[in-house]
Amino acid sequence: MQKILVSTTVNGETCEFACEPDTSLLDALRTELRLTGSKEGCGSGDCGACTISLDGEMVCSCLVLAAEAQGRTIGTVEGIAEGSALHPLQTRFLEHAALQCGFCTPGFLVAAKSLLEKNPDPTETEIRYWLAGNLCRCTGYDKIIRAVQHAAADLRQERTGA
Repeated sequence: MQKILVSTTVNGETCEFACEPDTSLLDALRTELRLTGSKEGCGSGDCGACTISLDGEMVCSCLVLAAEAQGRTIGTVEGIAEGSALHPLQTRFLEHAALQCGFCTPGFLVAAKSLLEKNPDPTETEIRYWLAGNLCRCTGYDKIIRAVQHAAADLRQERTGA
């Protein structure tokens, strides 16, 4: 098969990679771009471990062909922190022990960031609903929900300067 050249923006940086026509975006991110934060848990879009942002919308990267990223904007877990400064979500996940093995954590972080960008003051029910596509086999979900609630409060406080 002839490889396809894909030009895209990942975490704010323009990049190019070559891939087979049937390569998933998840595989291209992990192998071609060496962004290994997103994980393949199920390969069928059921677990959320490979969640990324594609043009501002959450998608399971295992279900998207890499060639579909042409000219689009991708956000991965590697782009959440600003340099060495952790995003409030990352800080709160650590503080609340909202991870154990960490396999699902990148997908939860990307999904939670997407939620807080759309809804800066979500209820517990809204958080649970938004994160329903992300599965965790270790922690249960209460610590994750609390971490997102506290990060939302942190972000609101940053915006208001209070």
